[in-house]
Amino acid sequence: MQLQQFNKEFAQCFFFDAEERNRRKFRKNKVREGTDSDSDCDEFAQMDEGLILRQSLAVVLVRFIKTGIKCRLLRVCLRTLRILSRDKKVLGPLVTDNTLVTLAALAGLTTSDTCDEAHDPDSDFYDNIISSLTEAKVSRPDEDNSDVEAEEPNQECSAFEDDTKSDISIANSGDLDSISLFGSHRTSINEMNRGGIHHKMLERGRKDRRESKMDGEEGEEEDQDVESGEEAQRKEAMKVLCNVVYNSTWAQERFSALRLMCGLIERLSSSVSCSSPSSVQFYELRLTFLITALRPELSIQLQQEGGVSILTSAMESCLDVQWKEQCECVLDPASPPISLDASQRLIEILKILFNITYSTHRQEPSDADAALYRHLVAILRLCLMKKCVMADDTDELQGHTVNLLSVLPLQCLDVLLLGPLHPDSEQCQGVNMDCVHTLLLFMERRLESGDQVKVKLTPILNLLTESCRAHKETRHYIRNHILPPLRDASQRPEEGSTMKSRLIRLMTHLDTDIKHCAADLIFVLCKENVRRFVKYTGYGNAAGLLATRGLLAGQGPRTSSSDTQYSSDSDSDTEEYRQVKDRINPVTGRVEAEQPDPMEGMTEEEKEEEARRLIMLFNKLSRGNIIQPMVVDSEGKLVPMAGLRENGFSDQGKSESENDPEADESEK
Repeated sequence: MQLQQFNKEFAQCFFFDAEERNRRKFRKNKVREGTDSDSDCDEFAQMDEGLILRQSLAVVLVRFIKTGIKCRLLRVCLRTLRILSRDKKVLGPLVTDNTLVTLAALAGLTTSDTCDEAHDPDSDFYDNIISSLTEAKVSRPDEDNSDVEAEEPNQECSAFEDDTKSDISIANSGDLDSISLFGSHRTSINEMNRGGIHHKMLERGRKDRRESKMDGEEGEEEDQDVESGEEAQRKEAMKVLCNVVYNSTWAQERFSALRLMCGLIERLSSSVSCSSPSSVQFYELRLTFLITALRPELSIQLQQEGGVSILTSAMESCLDVQWKEQCECVLDPASPPISLDASQRLIEILKILFNITYSTHRQEPSDADAALYRHLVAILRLCLMKKCVMADDTDELQGHTVNLLSVLPLQCLDVLLLGPLHPDSEQCQGVNMDCVHTLLLFMERRLESGDQVKVKLTPILNLLTESCRAHKETRHYIRNHILPPLRDASQRPEEGSTMKSRLIRLMTHLDTDIKHCAADLIFVLCKENVRRFVKYTGYGNAAGLLATRGLLAGQGPRTSSSDTQYSSDSDSDTEEYRQVKDRINPVTGRVEAEQPDPMEGMTEEEKEEEARRLIMLFNKLSRGNIIQPMVVDSEGKLVPMAGLRENGFSDQGKSESENDPEADESEK
């Protein structure tokens, strides 16, 4: 009952937050200044007391679980460990080899027995803590019972954490992982429930929007009656492992050293072969994602042991795929949307596949690997085209699908264009463009949101750029939507709310990566033709990419990144564009209002004198290292201008500057 009360009280709590860390920093500064007070010491003692209590509770539960308890009591203990594992300072007893193997056995990752208690070096230490807590309980039974009866239930937390909550908790504490050494503590668990040690209710973590029949404690108990006891136990143990692996680098290393990845791969393989996936599969996938993201060697191991094939089969199971041809799935418009549970499992699978395939983009796959990737791309096409129950899930699923497509071998992406043509299909030159149209709509939503631009836009921009290079039908279709024929040149190319104007604005973004990605896409849509590129974007917006590629002087030899052979069709100007073409400012890309000639009415001698004065000003700025005059060399790149100081105006400029008091003052 006490553990249940603890689980209810702290089901959605972290134990440290940013406010508490700031208070700690403030106290440290006060200690350095010698202005510590008795109240600060009391608060330190209270926090230390709560920490030691949680550490002691973790030690006791780990010891208790190793005794071989079963059924409901085991699940309650594992829930408590899950809550405690959110605190990095309590991870000491949870990251030992003995405990990790025990948790792995409970999660079904290994069939080996846990370590022998007699060989546990901390056995006596655990016994001392258990004895001290027992004595504390015996010394005040009436007080503890009265406190439990008088405590009001916390309305904000359920008795056990609802399975729709994310159990992979992100700890707000900035402390490093540690294996703490601590002594015995004579405080009972009820002391925490009485509120003597306060913990703030922090902001809830992100939810896993999965289907759940549970609603509070009664709902969970009913669900567990349906679930087998072993399945409920494995799920709780898997949640604890997820928290421990996420929060502890030591646990990540030991996970690799203990070869627990082999058991995890076996579990994934067996769960895929089941007709109906269990509720544990989501947490198996979550643990696999965490460990492959945090340990590169385990990501390689999963790939080498057939991880792509296993996870592809898991995706087929989630989507109930029906194959029409070898690389073409049946897409039924009348089929129901992807369920909440299936969409969440798909997202985890996509993240794992990204971890194990991100290095294959520039590699030449073998015939077997190419066939496997083409099979995978056919399923990814289905992920792009199908809808989920919730719109947010659809956007997230498409986002992770785009991330994975952007790292797969380019020659396998032609599967995205394999689809029958229907009367309502998007098409170009007889090729189905439904998938490309979906990608365009996805990019448009990301452009409009303007949130996390680099993270959310870079993958889709790279994917569309590479697809346009590889497939002329794709390039032609996307160009018609992003760069339609120019008709109105009255405003700057970056002004407006169209996809074209939004992309051109990104070409001058502060972030170099997103700037280059946006410029590359438009440059490829212009068939990497400098004149056409400047025509659609303006020279000011295009200068960054042109300088990077050595094209400031105009069209030059093809660079190594642009070996694509484009067709020789010309870019015909519209009648509206031809009428104003001569009045368009090439730098701004729009028709500018006529400006008066500043040299109108000046004689030739006055014009020459004005030119000399300008040269002297540039020379002065150059000598003061305020500016660096540049020139475009034969390779189309900017290089420092040589010989400016040796020009014929330097001596005269020097003599005139000696008589210029304003120039002398500025040099001083």
